Amino acid sequence: MSSVKRRREQYAEATRSALLEAARRRFAEHGFAGTALEDVAADIQASRGAVYHHFANKTALFEAVVEALETDMIHQVIESSAQAADPWQAAMAATERFLDHCCEPDYGRVVWQEAPIAMGWRRWKECEEKYAYGLIEHLVRALVDSGDLPPLPVEPMTRITFHILGAAGMALAEAPEADKRRVRDEYSQAIRQLLSGVRMAGAKGTASAP
Repeated sequence: MSSVKRRREQYAEATRSALLEAARRRFAEHGFAGTALEDVAADIQASRGAVYHHFANKTALFEAVVEALETDMIHQVIESSAQAADPWQAAMAATERFLDHCCEPDYGRVVWQEAPIAMGWRRWKECEEKYAYGLIEHLVRALVDSGDLPPLPVEPMTRITFHILGAAGMALAEAPEADKRRVRDEYSQAIRQLLSGVRMAGAKGTASAP
């Protein structure tokens, strides 16, 4: 590869990254409807044509921002769970990190408030399942395999947990800044109690088995 081509590719990638960062700030502050591509381009001293070179339209740019935010969230959750000593602690660590992430203004506004409107419910739901469902399924399966949860069907348990965490994410996004920590802790307690209840029920069932 020639040095000129390599520099062009590096410049194109740097421009795309800068556009994503500028768009993330704009979407988080002004929402999807209140963000214009001209403003995103102006934030990095680029032309509107530079935006269209990388993204077909505002919706495509928005989806790219959502994917970047979701990817970062998943990486942080995986990192937190990987440091745990056992599947139960891994699941709890993943839950706590997810709730922390939902308290972050950009993630909460863009992913939980703007995305369902900008992308449409079906497309947003597909995106959420793409990034979160597989990780939840992995954690649930590990809990069942380790005996921390009773031998429940993994798919329904994963689906239920997915929607519980989604409800927490939406609640945190909608909570006033002054209330986020309280709401976050309340959801953490509720989720722990729900999962602990299933865990204890499984333990009692095992103990009473002949």
